[in-house]
Amino acid sequence: MKILGLIAGMGELPKLVAADAKARGYRVVAVALEPVADKDLGSYVDEIKWVNVGKLGAIIDSLKKSKVKEAVMAGKVPKSLLYKSKIIPDLRAVKLLFTLKDKSDDSILLGIAKELEKDGITLLNTTDFSSGLMTPEGLLTEESLSENEWKDIAFGWKIAKEIGRLDIGQTVIVKDQAVMAIEAIEGTDEAILRGGKLAGKGAVVVKVSKPKQDMRFDVPVVGMKTLISMIEVSARVLAVEAGRSILLQREKIIREADEAGISIVGYKE
Repeated sequence: MKILGLIAGMGELPKLVAADAKARGYRVVAVALEPVADKDLGSYVDEIKWVNVGKLGAIIDSLKKSKVKEAVMAGKVPKSLLYKSKIIPDLRAVKLLFTLKDKSDDSILLGIAKELEKDGITLLNTTDFSSGLMTPEGLLTEESLSENEWKDIAFGWKIAKEIGRLDIGQTVIVKDQAVMAIEAIEGTDEAILRGGKLAGKGAVVVKVSKPKQDMRFDVPVVGMKTLISMIEVSARVLAVEAGRSILLQREKIIREADEAGISIVGYKE
């Protein structure tokens, strides 16, 4: 039987990836990253080990002991943990961080991928086990957009792609072709709350993949928390890159967006 290592961060995505892999005949061995992975992840996988997110050596050793040759990363690990003392780095993690040119997402994740490769573990695309979750193109909700909202999407798209190119974030909040907030280390939901409060009602949220998105990690993901944040600040539109982002709990999000008067668009330039 094929074995898939699952390096699991927060949220629902690791569970969905595990279910997809098991349906394909994989035995799924999870390394659940503390303190962020969901506590009930164990019921979705064949084997689970809990390791502090900063202990890179222990993560790799756990995978090797379970004879993992292929692995996938799924679920967000907030980089803000680096600055909140919730990461307890081991020697291998310290060495990796010391050799990086910067602490951008791409630098850290590419470094981790190289460390896995040193021990014979190939990191696969997250989307290999979540293709059914990709955002479709077009208007997904009932309420159509105004001409000005379409202009906001086109305007925000260029800004979001640029901050993605610079590896700052993937999300921008705009209103009337002005930037209210860009996502940085705080993450999408906090950026929405910040930008939405500045915009008042009617903000447009645009979330994209990076121009050179590595599908092995940090693929844009939209879930219920994103919608809840939008509702809290009376945002109006969520535009997500079609075909290159993951939309979790699609039916539920669309239903609740309709109830809240929020339009969701799978957008392609």
